Amino acid sequence: MVKKILVAEDSGFFGRMLKKKLEAETGAQVCWAQTMQEACQFIEQNPDGFAAGIVNFNLPDAPAGEIVTKLGERNIPVIVFTSVVNKQIRDRIWEKKVVDYVYKEGAQSLDYLVSLLHRLERNRKITVMVVDDSAMQREVMADLLRVHRYQVLEAGDGNEALELMARHPDVKLVVSDFHMPQMDGFELTQNLRKTHSREELAIIGISALGDNVMAARFLKCGANDFIIKQNFLTEEFYCRVSQSIENLENIEAIRKAAITDFLTGVSNRRFLFDHGERIYNQLGGSDKNLCCAMLDIDHFKKVNDTFGHHAGDMTLKRVANLLQDKLPESSVLARIGGEEFCALVPGSKEDVVRLFERIRCAIAELPVSLAPDNETVHITVSIGVCSEPGRNLLDMLSRADAYLYQAKKEGRDRVIS
Repeated sequence: MVKKILVAEDSGFFGRMLKKKLEAETGAQVCWAQTMQEACQFIEQNPDGFAAGIVNFNLPDAPAGEIVTKLGERNIPVIVFTSVVNKQIRDRIWEKKVVDYVYKEGAQSLDYLVSLLHRLERNRKITVMVVDDSAMQREVMADLLRVHRYQVLEAGDGNEALELMARHPDVKLVVSDFHMPQMDGFELTQNLRKTHSREELAIIGISALGDNVMAARFLKCGANDFIIKQNFLTEEFYCRVSQSIENLENIEAIRKAAITDFLTGVSNRRFLFDHGERIYNQLGGSDKNLCCAMLDIDHFKKVNDTFGHHAGDMTLKRVANLLQDKLPESSVLARIGGEEFCALVPGSKEDVVRLFERIRCAIAELPVSLAPDNETVHITVSIGVCSEPGRNLLDMLSRADAYLYQAKKEGRDRVIS
């Protein structure tokens, strides 16, 4: 289902600009209303709701932010897009529990608006935890996080927080008060760091008794950030939370790039030897079998020489996509160089050989379309499969490579095991 965004903006210039920008960069269907009455009509016509609402705080028939209240009643995340925000209006905006407000200041504002929408979409899959012995304070922060569409867990003390972490290892952020019975925020942070590194879990300390010394102690215990409750601003809270989450996402992206082949999107040689060695060791002493397959595209140089390197790249991508689709989820697939792929597949020799026979046939029938002439290339592959455990993973790879060489020698487009 295509997601939808509601825009309530009386300015024709900004309305058209928002509609064009958001549809182009989010892929969403944008419903643009110039009055609150039109916005309400869109809401009634779309019972499945909207992913977000981008609204002008002052509309002709809703001059005091009534549109924000209306969308909030329908549980639609609201971003206020406005040209005038003084302290009084800003306070009123935050009272209505909006996601954020954005000034109408040109292209940079639109880019920030798009980034907010992407952030909201990602947040739906992110679990965070609030730890505070005060039910009221805990609920205030939990409600703020829910406005940004995080999945929120709540704990009344450190022990409960650790129990929740054991049941929900996917938690990405913990916001913890300092002063709690049995286990204070320092101790909780230290215990969390025993099992979750800074690259896996962000921790924000918070306290009503806070000062620079407490901030330093929280950070030394392993927290990523600290907030003093007396100076608490909703806007700052959201900025710090988003920054902590984005730091984790950036680290994850860097790690993924280091083990991913940039062209095909499958794993690279480094991942194969690191992760594959662990799989080999796990299955080596069990009743399960592990097979290693080496796959090479036949006459690949001819594809490059005849149609160009773009055609070669397209061919590699199509083969990689087909392999990802056909191999079981428990497999490890990697491009190990040039036109050569390697797969570690749990299973018996007979089952794995039958699997790669089906893959060989599917690739032979796979047309690779070449733009702009719509010309197609048909390719074949040679595959070597090793089912003997060998001395180690490298030994299995060497044997599979020998079978691959034999398949090439016997005429290509075949599986040798």
